[in-house]
Parts: sequence; C-alpha cells; structure tokens
Amino acid sequence: MAQSADAMSLQMVSAVSNSSLLQPGCSLLNFDGHVFFFGQKGWPKRSCPTGVFFLDIKQNELKMKPVFFSKDSCYLPPLRYPAICTFRGNEESDKHQYIIHGGKTPNNDLSDKIYIMSLVSKTSKKTTFQCVEKDLGGDVPEARYGHTINVVHSRGKSMSVIFGGRSYIPLAQRTTEKWNSVVDCLPSVFLVDFEFGCCTSYILPELQDGLSFHVSVARNDTIYILGGHSLQNNTRSPSLYKLKVDLPLGSPALTCSVLPGGISVSSAIVTQTSDTEFVLVGGYQSDSQKRLVCNTIVLEDDKIEIVERASPDWTPDIKHCRMWFGCDMGKGSVLLGIPGANKQLISDANYFYILRCKGAEEDEEEELTAQICSQASTEDQGDSTPFEDSEEFCFSAEASSFDVDDIDTYNEDDEEDESETGYWITCCASCNIDINTWVPFYSTELNKPAMILCSHGAGHWVHAQCMDLSESMLLHLSEENIKYFCNEHVDLNKGLQTPKKAMHLKKQPMKPLRKKKTMNLTTPVKKSFLRRLFE
Repeated sequence: MAQSADAMSLQMVSAVSNSSLLQPGCSLLNFDGHVFFFGQKGWPKRSCPTGVFFLDIKQNELKMKPVFFSKDSCYLPPLRYPAICTFRGNEESDKHQYIIHGGKTPNNDLSDKIYIMSLVSKTSKKTTFQCVEKDLGGDVPEARYGHTINVVHSRGKSMSVIFGGRSYIPLAQRTTEKWNSVVDCLPSVFLVDFEFGCCTSYILPELQDGLSFHVSVARNDTIYILGGHSLQNNTRSPSLYKLKVDLPLGSPALTCSVLPGGISVSSAIVTQTSDTEFVLVGGYQSDSQKRLVCNTIVLEDDKIEIVERASPDWTPDIKHCRMWFGCDMGKGSVLLGIPGANKQLISDANYFYILRCKGAEEDEEEELTAQICSQASTEDQGDSTPFEDSEEFCFSAEASSFDVDDIDTYNEDDEEDESETGYWITCCASCNIDINTWVPFYSTELNKPAMILCSHGAGHWVHAQCMDLSESMLLHLSEENIKYFCNEHVDLNKGLQTPKKAMHLKKQPMKPLRKKKTMNLTTPVKKSFLRRLFE
C-alpha cells in the first residue's frame, strides 16, 4: 500500500480534574472554529438550562460558558453517543447546521428523535442556538446509538442517510438475564428527508450485517462505509461499501457495491483535512490489539483511495496501554487519550495528546481551539478484559480555574459533588443500590440505575427503584412536567400545603307531603294560639 508523506505531530497536554459535569458520550459541535459540547452529566441544571456549553482554551486557561437557545427552540436532552453530521443549505455556503439523531438519555433510554441545531448569534458574552425537533414519519428507524448519519446531495436535492448502530433486544426476546442486552440493529439503510421528516427504509443485499462504531465518509451523492463491529459474531468487518443515492423527481434509488481495500477496524476516528481528504486514526483491529496505523482517505471523481500514511511517533505509554480513545477536534486535529495506571471508578489520571494531521504551516494559519476529549470507562478493566468499542466519551480540559469575572461563565459550584449526586449515592436509609451488586431493574436501564429528582427544597436525586416506583409511573413522571417528592419528603410536603377550603352549599331537606289537617273546634286549644291565628 502506498504511503502518504504528510507529517503528523503528537503533542502531550496536561489535564486537571475540573470536568465534573462532563460525562461519557458527550458530543462536539464545531461552528466557525468555535467548539461546543452537549450531553452533560444528568439532566441540564440551573447552571445551563440548555445543556450546551462553549469550550475555549487559551494560554492554558479554560473558559466554560453556557449557551442559550432561542425562544422558538425545543428541549434537547443531553444525549450520549448520538449520530451527528453537518449540513449546508448549498455546497458553497459557509454556514452550516448540525443534524443530531438517536443517542442515550441519562436514564439509558434510547432516542429515535432527530434535531437540527443552528447558530443564531455569537458575541464574546453570549451564544444563542436554535434547536428544532423534526417529526419523523414513515419507516422511522428504531432508537439506537453507535450509528452514523450523513448528508448526500443529488440533482439539487439533499437527504440524510442513517445506518448501523446498536439497540436493545426486542421485548418479545427479553428474559430476566437478558432484559437489557443490546444487539446490532438490522442492516437497513434509512433515507430521511430532514426538511419534512419523512423516512424510507431500504434493504440492500450487499449489506448482510448490522455494524456498530463503523466509519462513514460522504461526498456529493456517495457514502463510503468501512470497518465496524458486529456483536453477533464478534468480528470487525474488512469490507468497504460504496452507497450511491440518486434523488430524481420520483422515488429515490439506492445502489450498493462492495469495493476492495477495506480496513478491519472499529471505533476509529476520522477527521477532515480538506474538501476531498480525510485522515483515519485510532480504533481497534481486534479485541486485544489497538490499531496504530493511520490512513489518508481521498474522495475524488466518484472514487475512493485509501493509502497508509506515516504514523506519528507514538509514545511508549500509547504503545503499551490496553485501551485508548479520542475524538475529532476539527481542522484536521484529533484528541487522543489513554487511561492512567490507577484503577478507580472515576479517575482523572488520564493522559491526553493532540494529534495534528496537517503540516506546521497550515497549523499556524488555522489556530485551533485546544480541547481534550476522552473516553472514560467507569468499570474496573482487568488485564484480560478485551477492548471496548467507543461507547463512552467524556471531555476534559487544561485549566487552573474558571473565569468568574464573566457573568455568563459556568460556575462549578452550581454542580454538586459527584459523590453526593452521582448514580451510586445512598439516596435514603433503605437504599440498597451498590455498584458491585446492582442489576438493571427497569427496561430503560443498562449500566446505571434510573434516578428521579425530588422537588423538596433545593432538590435532590433519589433512585427510582428505592422509591418503589413502577416502570409505568416512572415513565409517566418523566414525560409529564410535574413535581415529584420522594418517600421521605412526600408527607412533609403535604403538611406544608394548606388545603383550600371548599364552600359547602346548604341544602334544605325535602319535607314529605302531608295531608292538610282541619282544626277540630271541639279540641281544646290555648287562647294564645287562637289569638295569633285570628289576628
């Protein structure tokens, strides 16, 4: 395989433990060189009702500013592991929007919704986005995560294509032991008109397996899909698929072909360095081996070329670590992270690197907003534990303190300590939720217990299972905008409320009809009575 001569630089970045609100599965959005993230810990709190933050690092100082939504925006859950992609109204426009589909909610419920986010205005003090939820109709793809979404352009029309991902096993197949097991989604291709929210599914004979954490790159009317992991047979596909979408006036036409030169990899990171060039880095080539080789992907004239390129000088720590993780920073740069030596449930001992795929001159022309993103596992990874496909991402950044002079700056004090508000708290005297013994209780849970906010006082989180909430009641409370009070405070709350006095209407009792009585003059009566009678 030919090798690209473009140099790649690797720079280590220090990180500090100031990212308490950042959770695995967060996503990065890049608008005009400014980077934002959403998918924070838990549901958005008073520090940032939108759950979207602007990240900025300059001179080793991090500024974290909450972002506002316009009045006509919808609510955006802090989704983790969604599929995201950019969309431009026309190919020549510099302005773009982000399409967001699927992902996990904090209670590990999967979403099938589609959102479109666009930048309304940005100043040094305030950033405003518009977030619109599109109603989906037709063959709506099932809720999923770990999939991809791309935009194709054909005959002056644009549509989005959704493929792959993982979901929960169907209800009919669930057992006590496999209640919340995940499976790869069916290998269906969904074509979505994101303007009207109309979905159409296609089954292509060339696509035999549902793939998760694959890589997809798109140009014009063509999408290339490579790599990915299959849970059914625990393999990483070596195939390279070319998916071509034709959008005539009538029904769309999809064709798929299998090309040579694929790459067997999962959880790889892809960053775009030019209009036609991408760089593939990271990922795993087997359950016990990282993929340290990098590739350049060139899309031109309805064809694809994948060539191996000179890899950076990987440090010994990267070479010998059991797992690694990362994310695309945009502008041809990638953030890589490796875990520290200590094994804790929540560890800040991670080492981070910035991998720049462009030359030094291009880096000087395009100054990057440095950030750090990582995938952090909350489980103790044993020496024999295989690598995990990138299901968990979190973000951290180098900073000595938050900027408290700016009125819009995020205040870390607004977030309670993780030991008190995390999933593994002791929420009541009878709480038996233990990280070592806990098993899923509700169908919406996967690896974290479902929680619900008690509205007493300043509010606090409790486990839904400890509150003896049925699943239907938990879903009802989650969907309705009503206050909830835990078992400890429900009686107190009732005592504090003064019931309104109800006005009771007095009703005259109905008297039974009686026959008129005639006075018997022979009956002796009192004189006073006779006097009143004849007066």
